[in-house]
Amino acid sequence: MNPLTQVRNTQRISRNEVATGLADKASWHEQFKNSAYIYTGGLNFDMTEGDLMAVFAQYGEIVDVNLCRDKDTGKSRGFAFLAYEDQRSTTLAVDNLNGARVLGRIVRVEHVDDYKRKKEEVCSH
Repeated sequence: MNPLTQVRNTQRISRNEVATGLADKASWHEQFKNSAYIYTGGLNFDMTEGDLMAVFAQYGEIVDVNLCRDKDTGKSRGFAFLAYEDQRSTTLAVDNLNGARVLGRIVRVEHVDDYKRKKEEVCSH
């Protein structure tokens, strides 16, 4: 599925939950209650870890930033994984930043169910 279609679908689901007054326990976000990690893609390739923290920290304290980079050039690959201190911040970030325009690009922000850093990932801290 096209990433922008996924963004629109996620936004539609979240709007429907708000409109119907769905309780937190019945929300689609509930299935991710045990993970404080989010994925963000479609990032501007010039973004740094500091830029990511500036954008995403408005929804909570960030405790881990994993901006994935090309292992040969060291340049950003346009996606990252971030962890919040409080898992509830992930819901705020997904609901508010998924589909937002950041540095001229529409970003995708999603929950990550079970994040484990791969040994071969070249990412910086």
